[in-house]
Amino acid sequence: MRENTTVNSKKHAPVKSAGARRRIRLWMTFMALFIGWAGYTYMDQSGEIGVKASQLAERMTVKSENEQVLVQLKYELNRLKDPEYIGQIAMKKYGLYKPGEIPVRISGQNGGND
Repeated sequence: MRENTTVNSKKHAPVKSAGARRRIRLWMTFMALFIGWAGYTYMDQSGEIGVKASQLAERMTVKSENEQVLVQLKYELNRLKDPEYIGQIAMKKYGLYKPGEIPVRISGQNGGND
């Protein structure tokens, strides 16, 4: 009787082993596909991160330039509130002078030899 049980167990052992090998092979295939997909996604996102980082650097430089222009415009705005500065602009750009002031003009080409 014992011989029959050993023979039966030997018959069933390869069947269990073959099923286990199939499951392991299926699991390994699934894991290989998953790791391949994860690697592809990582590489794709790394490229996008590089592009976004360069765009961010460009926009940060533009932002700093715009902030400098804003500071200059605020400074000019504060200066325009000063009446003396407005008078200087009126004299330089428009040739306007205060009453009783005599304008002194220097000729450009001759260097003042007139």
